[in-house]
Amino acid sequence: MTPAGRREGVLPDRQVALVDLLDRLLAGGVVIAGDIVLSIADIDLVRISLRALVCSVATLEDGDDDGR
Repeated sequence: MTPAGRREGVLPDRQVALVDLLDRLLAGGVVIAGDIVLSIADIDLVRISLRALVCSVATLEDGDDDGR
């Protein structure tokens, strides 16, 4: 058994500010993808697909190859 104050194999708790998290995500970019299907009796009635790229303008300009 391990001591009560020590958890092995678990990362230490860190507090990250929302602003720092958004800064990291926008600097590198993030892709959000999802599908929603509404069905009744195994018959698909509505299908919604979501694909979104979220990044900062500076990140897009850095990745622009034609130099615009």
